[in-house]
Amino acid sequence: MLSAIDNWLNRVTMYRLVVYYLSALLILAVIFGFFGFLPYDPAALIFSTALAIAACWITNRIAARIFDAVPNVESVYITALILALIITPATATNYQGIGFIIFASVWAMASKYLLAIGKKHIFNPAAFGVALSALVIGQSATWWVGGNLPLLPFVIAGGFLIVRKLQRFDLVAGFSAAALFSVIATSSTGDAWTGISETILHSSFFFFAAVMLTEPLTTPPNRPLRIAYGALVGIFFAPNVHFGSFYFSPETALLAGNILSYIVSPKGRFMLTLKAIEEAAKDSYDFIFSSDKKVSFAPGQYMEWTLAHQYPDNRGNRRYFTIASSPTESEVRLGVKFYPQASTFKRALASMKAGDKISASHIAGGFILPDDPKKKLVFIAGGIGITPFRSMIQYLVDRNERRDIVILYSNRTAADIAYRDVLDKAGKLGIKTVYAVTGEPAPAGAYGGPIDAGLIRKQIPDYQDRDFYISGPHAMVDAFKTTLDGMGVSRFRIKSDFFPGFA
Repeated sequence: MLSAIDNWLNRVTMYRLVVYYLSALLILAVIFGFFGFLPYDPAALIFSTALAIAACWITNRIAARIFDAVPNVESVYITALILALIITPATATNYQGIGFIIFASVWAMASKYLLAIGKKHIFNPAAFGVALSALVIGQSATWWVGGNLPLLPFVIAGGFLIVRKLQRFDLVAGFSAAALFSVIATSSTGDAWTGISETILHSSFFFFAAVMLTEPLTTPPNRPLRIAYGALVGIFFAPNVHFGSFYFSPETALLAGNILSYIVSPKGRFMLTLKAIEEAAKDSYDFIFSSDKKVSFAPGQYMEWTLAHQYPDNRGNRRYFTIASSPTESEVRLGVKFYPQASTFKRALASMKAGDKISASHIAGGFILPDDPKKKLVFIAGGIGITPFRSMIQYLVDRNERRDIVILYSNRTAADIAYRDVLDKAGKLGIKTVYAVTGEPAPAGAYGGPIDAGLIRKQIPDYQDRDFYISGPHAMVDAFKTTLDGMGVSRFRIKSDFFPGFA
């Protein structure tokens, strides 16, 4: 069952998944309202949702034009749908409710541009919109989506898909533990169980954790920082936490965490200008960009790339790609494999000309070289999954830094091998590369057949003493984890490349 879920999750981007999830919750709310399972008028739900979408869309278009930014339609819908799910629905004659929705929507979208440093927004837009509304016009979000039991199973099920897609169980666990601890610590004597049950069953706990907390652009870049971020937000999430007369709400708890995330995360958004396109292998190309400012990252990390284009498919106009270049290089490289049924994003990328621009931000990822240079490593890559290793190897070559690394690189044909020039240079540092070809007779110097336990034992006799890094399609990564597990390699010595969504 989980395999089928993962296959579907791999075909949809994170942003599109969130849109589907939020839309499904609103549709269910309308149906439940119609049958009396929820205390909300279906017409009011539809009206409020349409109003939030219109206000967010108009504000985003105006702000994007004023600030000369690349607008993202998916973020408009996500923010609007979140607001529709946490602000009490308003009827067409409820002018106070209408004003609340419009005010929160306008400021939610405006915050992405006005409260941004280096073109990167600091706060979760929906959280900022409702927090400012409470401060300025005295209207507060009720977070009704989390307080109604008929919706709870669907909130949890869809939220699980989002967290699984993002692989942010560490973040949610840190938040959950801290939030429940804070509830217990701030409850009156004997009321701890009541506080926990109210938090789990009648608050925004699950919706908040899955949708609001996990927003990639306001989340720290690595696991320890994510756990700390989740714990901080969790502590403030408890309803009785306060400083003097100021009591935290879910949105203000998140804004406090956003400040921490900004402090510890890479700063800014980058405008990258295409300089050239190079063929890296059959149907694989390197897009070489110059940046408007220095891009600081660790070899092996990824960025979110945004390329506006007409009529995007269900994967949208944003992608996460590993940075194929090394921090020691002056240009930023993006390595992409093109398939016959390419997404609209890839088709737009392929049509770029020298001088065209693409926006990038959110440098993150823990798939990086260990701090200890004495650690013995094995890199296993399939196809274009070699890109993070190209970044690491080029970094070592440029620094003339020797590390004990064996690279196992699998491709269907010899023509599919990418970055052979860089891998060959690594040989001068004692880094060994084994090429495996699975779809044709192997050329001289390559191994014919898949990378399996026999090949690993033959080429790497001391494999039990090494840490394994695996990069490639999900199916390949999972298969190698199973193989290594059968060989007695501890899961703690296996690291796989991950970013929130594949291209």
